[in-house]
Amino acid sequence: MARSPEQGTVVAMDLKKIAIATLVVLSIGGGYAAADQHTTTRTEKVLTIDAAIKAAQATLDAAEKENQRVTVAVVDRSGDVVVLLAGDGAGPQTEESARRKAFTAVSFNAPTSELAGRVTGQGATLRDIPGTLFLGGGVPVAIDGTSVAGIGVGGAPSGDLDEKYAKAGLATLK
Repeated sequence: MARSPEQGTVVAMDLKKIAIATLVVLSIGGGYAAADQHTTTRTEKVLTIDAAIKAAQATLDAAEKENQRVTVAVVDRSGDVVVLLAGDGAGPQTEESARRKAFTAVSFNAPTSELAGRVTGQGATLRDIPGTLFLGGGVPVAIDGTSVAGIGVGGAPSGDLDEKYAKAGLATLK
């Protein structure tokens, strides 16, 4: 049986409509089934902006008491900067250092000084992950063991001092 081109187009359009209608029905029905079987939302704990500001200021104050010129970064769980405070006289490199230390601490839920030992050896290591910095000075902020933020400090003469100041900020959150 021969068909004209117009008849072929009608059949093809009808098949498209049937396919679309089937997908709509499946997605609606599937959506209800998924809602019954699984949770579709979740609740997460986050560090408030007020708490982040408080921690950053306490960190900066601890450094300034010892005449250190540092920058403090507080990042959220996604690694985005929430607060950035550059102390008087802090060098231009300290912002990037503080941000990357905070990012690293929140990403791995560990102080950057502890992580530094994991980046040795040949081949690919954690150091190859973009945005990370494995020098002392970054600490995670955890709630019930879950990392929710990171505090990073850059600019003191050693990572030990940077971490000391970050821990001073962390202490204000407990």
